[in-house]
Amino acid sequence: MVTPQNNSRSGPRRGNNSDTRGPGGGRRQGGERRGRRPRREEEDSGLVERVVKIRRVSKVVKGGRNLTFNAMVVVGDGNGNVGAALGKAGAVPDAVRKGTTYAKKAMAHVELNGPTIPHEITSKFSGAKVLLKPAAPGTGVIAGGGVRAVMEAVGVKDVLSKTFGSANTINIVQATLEALHKLRDPVAAIERRKGTSASNEEANS
Repeated sequence: MVTPQNNSRSGPRRGNNSDTRGPGGGRRQGGERRGRRPRREEEDSGLVERVVKIRRVSKVVKGGRNLTFNAMVVVGDGNGNVGAALGKAGAVPDAVRKGTTYAKKAMAHVELNGPTIPHEITSKFSGAKVLLKPAAPGTGVIAGGGVRAVMEAVGVKDVLSKTFGSANTINIVQATLEALHKLRDPVAAIERRKGTSASNEEANS
């Protein structure tokens, strides 16, 4: 008589435990949690982001070494706006995120001539020198490293480039940005000069 009572008691206990958890009840809760989890979406889906260079910096201190990371990020909309910045943090993802944020704030408009640049330009930053030349349609981006990243971000499809001096990628990116910011529309520049000369002649007369 004792054995059936023990079995009857143990049976409902297992049933109660299974009922409280529920067959698949935890799965439904987990599924609800996964359903409530927000999806990660980019705030600016139209922007082109390029991580050009990631450097590990080691600093020797009294207690040992401090490791930090620098990430050079180029951001552009592919329609004449581009910016670049250097993000610094203790981890690579944080450095990339900071660099992207700073690059978005530093975005500026660049004068383009359709899929290429309006004229030849040369710029120098620190020890790096960059030469950019307009190219015929279908030529493509003849560039490498930092120059290509900047051109893809700004929206240039056809261009010829050459780098001189330092091979530092960060300096090359900065030199390329300075070259792009120096670009001017030749037609607008000529009209501006003609207007200035005409006004000077009227003033002299």
